[in-house]
Amino acid sequence: MQIILHAGAHATDEDRLVTCLLKNAEHLEAIGTVVPEPESYRNMLRDTIAAATDGAAPPDLGQNLRNALLPSGDADRLVISNDSFFGTHKMAVKRMFYPASCARLEALRQLLPDDHVELFFAVRNPASFMPALLEITNFNSIGDLFRGYDPLSFRWSELFERIRAQIPDIPITVWCNEDTPLIWAELIREMGGLDPTQEIKGEYDLLQEIMSEGGMKRFLSYVDSHPGMTEVQKRRVIAAFMDKFVDDDAVEEEYELAEWTVDIVDQMTELYEEDVFNIPRVPGVTLITP
Repeated sequence: MQIILHAGAHATDEDRLVTCLLKNAEHLEAIGTVVPEPESYRNMLRDTIAAATDGAAPPDLGQNLRNALLPSGDADRLVISNDSFFGTHKMAVKRMFYPASCARLEALRQLLPDDHVELFFAVRNPASFMPALLEITNFNSIGDLFRGYDPLSFRWSELFERIRAQIPDIPITVWCNEDTPLIWAELIREMGGLDPTQEIKGEYDLLQEIMSEGGMKRFLSYVDSHPGMTEVQKRRVIAAFMDKFVDDDAVEEEYELAEWTVDIVDQMTELYEEDVFNIPRVPGVTLITP
């Protein structure tokens, strides 16, 4: 069985992807893909992985986990989502991004040795990712979050290099959170194992969140009047409508950090763009782009 693990990052998804996948359960079940409700397994998954990494796993722990993930007992593909699989918000930044990632992935593989794990993961510009993390932790300042390490030294590509070095056969699919509205449908199909031409429910759910009401009506009217568009054509149309009708309040996040100057934010953004260029150069990593 293939296990599709959507593991974050924090402050990128907020369960939107798994919610959309659940809307398409009928299509997915027809091809052997099961998407369990996250509430049915997240606590069990957390506790099981913690026990396995601590070396306190009883012999039947793996089977118990499998039963929790797949009560029906059978599937070709299982999709699970948990942005805290690699650790809590406080553990996301400590010398590097998600230092516990390899140990937790290896624990999952040891617990389910007969299954094939694939990792799906969204990255985000550290200039906004770090302040977003600060808001959802109990750290008092961005300096406390970094624990003395240089914020300019963090690279997403290093995370994937580390995972591939320790677990060289795990496929990794990555995308930039900033691109999600443009590639939403492809993410749903890739995670679910759906055909690229399969129609899906909730194809424009995310777009509806960030576009003005009037703009969304015009967009849907345009799509209805142009049936048969390819995915590339749809993305061009989405980009054009976003450029004109996006709700700035829905997409712009403002963070006031006394410790960070505009120059630091600009540096981080430039380094992030360079880092994104390096991500697909890591063997076994696929970067989904618009």
